[in-house]
Amino acid sequence: MRTFLENLAGLLNRVNKVALWLSGICLVAMTIVITYQVFGRYVLNATPSWAEALSISLMGWFVFLGAAVGVRERTHLGFDVLLYVLPPTAKVVLRMIADIAVLAFGVGMVYYGAALAIKTWSATRPTLGIPDGVSYFPLIVGGVLVCLFTFTRIVERLAGMRPDDEEITHSSAGA
Repeated sequence: MRTFLENLAGLLNRVNKVALWLSGICLVAMTIVITYQVFGRYVLNATPSWAEALSISLMGWFVFLGAAVGVRERTHLGFDVLLYVLPPTAKVVLRMIADIAVLAFGVGMVYYGAALAIKTWSATRPTLGIPDGVSYFPLIVGGVLVCLFTFTRIVERLAGMRPDDEEITHSSAGA
């Protein structure tokens, strides 16, 4: 079991790195699209109609992929002050409760994101010519990654692989 979880951790580190890179690429692409939109509006006096819809779609990708990376690397917002004064056993219990809450949130992202995608699939985004349901794909993919990363952390903790519950840092995620 331990070997399987160690191999899975290596695979998830690579998935995490890909998600981080895709998130960064989408952020840069969105910046370029918005710059082009401003240039078109104020210099060319011809605003591209597709720029706003594309930049919003790119924003969805970098936000939800980035959120999943934050869950994996434990760099998302948290209130850890209480953990500094609690005994180790209580810390493990609180971290487990927090992980279960994050897992439930990830499941909600997948479920409701898929429901929204299905309900809006028949509508078309006129400026991009794609189904409107595509705009919910980042929510679904981000939710799947949040679930995967959190579930793995819970299993590792139950298997005794996180006795001190070490934080995953940028340096260990890149390994």
